[in-house]
Amino acid sequence: MADKKRILLVDDEAQLVEMVKMRLEASGYEVLSAFDGQEALDKARKEKPDLIILDLMLPKIDGYKVCRMLKFDEKYKNIPIILFSARAQETDVKLGKEVGADAYITKPFDPPSLLEKIKELLQEPKV
Repeated sequence: MADKKRILLVDDEAQLVEMVKMRLEASGYEVLSAFDGQEALDKARKEKPDLIILDLMLPKIDGYKVCRMLKFDEKYKNIPIILFSARAQETDVKLGKEVGADAYITKPFDPPSLLEKIKELLQEPKV
């Protein structure tokens, strides 16, 4: 049995974190959570998760900055990051790409499509 993939879930809405966490755990993932940008950075650096689901509107450091800081760091740039936000404007999605996000999912979200995206991003890197 392979090790469980670890996902860092970052959102300042505790209820949402609980709900998504339950779904992910039910799908066989280990879930770490963080509730603000600083905690997200600290946990990402310490735990090196396999994937990060990152809200944009976060206390302390916003999701764009967290994403940029991880993606421009040699040690963490290969961790896939899914930006997760209620902001669905074209400019938000474009900015997400600019800071290096691998995917952008808008809230309210469709759980099956989130799981689909996670599976896709956790595949072995395509050479």
